[in-house]
Amino acid sequence: MKAGATGEALSGVEAGKLIDERIASLGDWRGETLARVRALIHEADPDVLEEWKWRGTPVWSHAGIVCTGETYKAYVKLTFAKGASLPDPAGLFNSSLEGNTRRAIDIPQGATIDEAALKALFRAGVELNLSKKGKR
Repeated sequence: MKAGATGEALSGVEAGKLIDERIASLGDWRGETLARVRALIHEADPDVLEEWKWRGTPVWSHAGIVCTGETYKAYVKLTFAKGASLPDPAGLFNSSLEGNTRRAIDIPQGATIDEAALKALFRAGVELNLSKKGKR
């Protein structure tokens, strides 16, 4: 049985390998998009922790979950765990807008990613996590 297949959470190198496998297995624009988003997240926060949770969801954390990266047929979805509390001046959030906690970005095929805005949003998520944990 593949590591992480039983539902246990993995982090660090093991999670990174599973995310690599997910990207490679997609073999299309979704893999390319997930890989690009992943690179931007690492640029935004070199200390980000990669995790693999919930039977196959890539998760990026720093002092708590910042966002997840899920792939669907028509889009790649980035769900920010505390997105409703984050400033989004570029208007990246376009999904899961009705809740009080999470917000998401659905990235369809061919969409242009506002890289600077995405990195700023991710950094804001990290800052919020750090402020909640008193680790500023």
